[in-house]
Amino acid sequence: MSTFVLVHGAMHGGWCWRAVREQLEAAGHTVHTPTLTGQGDRRHLLTPDVGIDTHVNDLLELLWFEDLRDVVLALHSYSGVLAGPVVERANSRVTSVAYLGAFLTRSGECLLDVEPPATAERYRALAAADGDGWRVPASPAFLAQWGLTDPDSIAWVGPRLTDFPLRCCTDRTVFDEAALGAIPRSYAQHTDPPLASLDTSLQRARSDGCAMHQVACGHDMMIERPRETAQLLLAISRAVPQ
Repeated sequence: MSTFVLVHGAMHGGWCWRAVREQLEAAGHTVHTPTLTGQGDRRHLLTPDVGIDTHVNDLLELLWFEDLRDVVLALHSYSGVLAGPVVERANSRVTSVAYLGAFLTRSGECLLDVEPPATAERYRALAAADGDGWRVPASPAFLAQWGLTDPDSIAWVGPRLTDFPLRCCTDRTVFDEAALGAIPRSYAQHTDPPLASLDTSLQRARSDGCAMHQVACGHDMMIERPRETAQLLLAISRAVPQ
């Protein structure tokens, strides 16, 4: 049996993995779906001080307190940038990383460095205009950007979106790239529709030797295609050398 840690992206929370978690647990696996500080059910902790280090520490503390080992770390969207720092500092607790429509940064880069310039500028402008200069306000407009079209899913996800700290977009990730490169990595590309903001990360995943997969849905694959997402994670876990 495998141990999965499923990490949500920007404006989401551990809640978004509910259907995927149920499927993996029904198959006998151990699953953790942490909510990062300031997001989801921890939105009351959102402050201007929340940044990349905050979220890296969220995951490191979970791994240590739960004494998790041989972890398949699944990272969606924004949380992909946490891979390098977490793997380096987790003392070999993570044995595989699965990027699910995720952003990939090199050491010294921030999230906005791998977003299209127009998108990066839009996020900064949103924070300046409506987020007190330090947060990107949540809006149903992001659902269209992410390709979510099912009315029931929109009704469930929309009210749960949470303002996102701009620091998590601008803080640089600093880590030993060799440590991340030493473990198996997979990348799941969503294709219906794709997200142009991920083009740089997708190219990097290929060039870095990630095992490549595709899921025919939009960006929130754990919501649109929970069964397929769970099956993909199971396949990834089986491919990890024991």
